[in-house]
Order: sequence, then structure tokens, then C-alpha cells
Amino acid sequence: MALDRDGNASPASFPQPWRPGATAAAPRDERALRKEVVVRAPVAEVWNAWTTSTGIQSFFAPEAEIDARPEGAFHLHFNPYGQPGLKGADDMRFLSLQKERLVSFTWNAPPHLPEARTQRTVVIVRLEPLNDKETRVRLTHTGWGDGGEWDKAYDYFDNAWGRVLANLQKRYTDGPIDWKPWLESLKAQKK
Repeated sequence: MALDRDGNASPASFPQPWRPGATAAAPRDERALRKEVVVRAPVAEVWNAWTTSTGIQSFFAPEAEIDARPEGAFHLHFNPYGQPGLKGADDMRFLSLQKERLVSFTWNAPPHLPEARTQRTVVIVRLEPLNDKETRVRLTHTGWGDGGEWDKAYDYFDNAWGRVLANLQKRYTDGPIDWKPWLESLKAQKK
């Protein structure tokens, strides 16, 4: 606190009320995962991979319900045989779409992290055509809490998003993923 020459507190040292245009101390940087790959496919094809059920099933999950519009369904089932709510990215929603440029959607933690799973984070996928045969894909995953299961979910997706984007690349070099062996292993686990 600043004092004037008489030892009185200076009005300038009193806390000031917030007023329009005033700036507050900047918060610490938002924790975010960032991944990037170049895919050997035109931007229109990569867009369809992210915004159609057939596209999602070609690289991301064996079953998907996709309604590519704001607030539309973005439901990805990694375990189609699981209980409702435990199939994967159940009940996720598209947030925004800019054709062949950006798609964003809500996301949740995997079932083995039930406390974090009840929350939602945000994934933003940006597409940039490099030429008529290649597309840069930039993925940002944000909206994380701190500590406990949040940290575990962050670590999980730090690894998982790299695999998802590698599968997207592979989809255009080796063809769509064959989910049959995965689905057979899930069926065997249920027995």
C-alpha cells in the first residue's frame, strides 16, 4: 500500500472496482494437447473422414452415428457391445463446422476414468490443403481440469490422439481399417 507524505494511505493504492475496459491479470496458459499430421488425401476426402459415419469407421472407430451439424450427434463406439454410456464417445456433439476447414466436438474420458468421464472437453480439428493431394490436420484438445483423473485422462489422450491421427494417415496409404479382428476380440471377452 502506498502512503502519502503524511503517512496516509493513497487512494491510488485502494483496490479498484472492475470497470469496462479494465484488464485483469492473465490466467496461466490453458492446458491443451496439440497434434499435427500431413495426410496424403485431398481436403474434401479428409473432411468426409471426420464428418460421416463411413469416414469415421474408416480410421477412428468401428461404429459411429454422425450428424454433421452444430449440436448434431458425434457418437463413436469403440466397443459397440458395451453397455449404453460405456461404448466409447457416447453422446458427444458437434460444436462447429466450417466445410473443409474446421470441425469441433465435445469429448469425454474413457470408461476406466469415471469421474473425469462425466465431464466434457473440446476437440478442434483444423484442415489445411497443402496441395490437391495433401492435407495438414491440426488437432487441439482443450478444456482440461487439474489433478486426479483429469491428469490421467490428459496423459491417456496425449498418446491416443497420436494413434488416431496415424490411423487417419494409414487410411489413405493402406486403406480403411478392418475392424473385424477388434470386434471378434470384444465378443470373445464377453463370453
